[in-house]
Amino acid sequence: MAGEPNALAKSFAAIPEVYVPVRGRVEGKRAFEAFVSETSEWLRQHNASVEEVDHVIAERQGFEEVVLHLDGQTRRVALPVAIVADRRSDGRIEELRIYFSNSPLAGRHAIRPPLLEPAPGLRGSGVVGDYQRALAAGDVDAIVATFEPDGYAREPAGSLHVHRGHDGLRSFYELLFSNGGGIPLEPCAVIDDERVCALEYNVVRWGRTELQPQAGVAVYVRGPSGRLAAARTYDDADPPLHPRV
Repeated sequence: MAGEPNALAKSFAAIPEVYVPVRGRVEGKRAFEAFVSETSEWLRQHNASVEEVDHVIAERQGFEEVVLHLDGQTRRVALPVAIVADRRSDGRIEELRIYFSNSPLAGRHAIRPPLLEPAPGLRGSGVVGDYQRALAAGDVDAIVATFEPDGYAREPAGSLHVHRGHDGLRSFYELLFSNGGGIPLEPCAVIDDERVCALEYNVVRWGRTELQPQAGVAVYVRGPSGRLAAARTYDDADPPLHPRV
């Protein structure tokens, strides 16, 4: 937001490399400087402020969640953003991958190609793995059982799309699974400090509908009992849903 491309570039171990929704891959010093300059100006024009949500810093990886509050055409927009970093042992960044939905900004989804290769069998430990198995199977009872009594799921579109408590979660996942089945994800990478887990993935199928593979990340926060206090998703898939009348 300060528009300091040189300082940002020095945080990278080598040539800056960033993957951004809609824009795509930004690589190289000149492209990175232009990206920083344009993005800083866009943030200033939209009177942006940043609300911190959560972060984890591991030895070779890390991620951060924020909500950007921006001036939209008719109102303030709250845009959830997740940033995942691959790092070297000295802490400098090798690559940044940024995730958010285009829907709150433009009112439409933007298909985003995969960023990482699948890692078959990678699901996260404990309750995160239980959640992924229930999600793939389309099992409403099993997926609701992975949450704390006051746990919540937040959709990529943000705070207006939060589903809390077992009744709210049940209605939400019944809708998600209304296309004839579950949502099997291709897991690609995981960062887990036992409190919070971030799982990068590709969406490839939604119920009976095969999708063009699309990149995303989900963050799972464990609660006091070990079940999920929160599940926050960052992707831009356009789900083929069939709401109940």
